[in-house]
Amino acid sequence: MIVTENKIKVGSIDWFYRESTPRSETDLVPVVLLHGLPTHSYLWRQIMPGLANQGTRCIAPDWVGFGFSAKPELKEFNYTPDAFINALAEFLQALKLERFSLVVQGFLGSVGLQYALRHAEQIESLAILNTPLASSAKLPWQMKQWGLPLAGDMLTQDPLLVDRTLESGSRYRIGDRDLDIYRQPFLKSSSAGRSLMSVVRNLQLPSAMAEIEAGFKQWQYPTAIIWGMTDPWLPPIMAQNFAAAIPHSKFIQLEEAAHYPQEHFYDVVLESLLPFVRRVS
Repeated sequence: MIVTENKIKVGSIDWFYRESTPRSETDLVPVVLLHGLPTHSYLWRQIMPGLANQGTRCIAPDWVGFGFSAKPELKEFNYTPDAFINALAEFLQALKLERFSLVVQGFLGSVGLQYALRHAEQIESLAILNTPLASSAKLPWQMKQWGLPLAGDMLTQDPLLVDRTLESGSRYRIGDRDLDIYRQPFLKSSSAGRSLMSVVRNLQLPSAMAEIEAGFKQWQYPTAIIWGMTDPWLPPIMAQNFAAAIPHSKFIQLEEAAHYPQEHFYDVVLESLLPFVRRVS
């Protein structure tokens, strides 16, 4: 299956997204895949064809400020969870996605979970890969320093921050060709670094975790927590406790994977996702 690259203008924002569609129309609900920091939709490149091959349409956007989507200045887009949630709602509406399975990952995945809580009527099923889930979750120093005065300005203009973060987070080497694609937004414009700095400064992780902890106590939709057990930043016990606290959930351990399991263990991630996204609309 081919993964296509697409653009759509929604309001004042130009969105970039990757899409993979099945060869023939099916009754399965689409899947929306959301990336974390500091990546973009390329992270899902090895998952999407497999999902489409089993009949599921897949859409993976670059968040506003990331990848090849628009990177507005702070006065135009304040990079708070509310801003991301509202922008995502408008993007999904523009694509006429009324009900779908949602897959989230990473430190921007928390915004995806907040979206799910606020728009639960749209969610058919949910899959969570190595995403902050509790008040004990903290932004790792490697990312937190991107928001510091002066230091953050310099660090976020260094394209090699992508290499360092992805390889330390995944605990494995990533090929040069793939790193070249991850780095492209930072090489193209300084706005990529400024957007990343704004996200870190405005992520509001403590209040996001409070919303997630309270909201998911009433969650009633099928949920898979697929966890890289060697994640250096988010401990497995947090995910295990989260899974134990909500009904209709399944905890799936990926013993050798870490924070970015899609990179090196995409086959196992795909196998784990398939039962949760094979749902008829």
